Amino acid sequence: MFQCYDWPGNVRELQNVVERAVVLSDNDTFFVPESWLKATLRGQTEQVSVDSSVIHLPLIANLVEREKEMIEAALRDAEGVVGGPTGAAARLGVPRETLNSKIRKLGIKRYLFKRS
Repeated sequence: MFQCYDWPGNVRELQNVVERAVVLSDNDTFFVPESWLKATLRGQTEQVSVDSSVIHLPLIANLVEREKEMIEAALRDAEGVVGGPTGAAARLGVPRETLNSKIRKLGIKRYLFKRS
């Protein structure tokens, strides 16, 4: 299924699909519903079948909101510090630049978490 998909978003789309599957996994088995790969398969005109048990917009909105909450909690605990061994990035287990990018993308105001 992964090899047949055209991946119009390139590696970023692949990364998002894999991350979503890992986060939503109920057990140790990696599973991606076909409906997540919603573009047409390479060289074919039929659409990938739709799984009615997967709700797209609320799920995405819920994941974005949960990610924002986690970043804000880490910033609060780190008193607004992103980098360094006690910064929010280390607490979340992500690179500092990745966290800075997500902070900008989500519109989080980092200065609100700094202690006076």
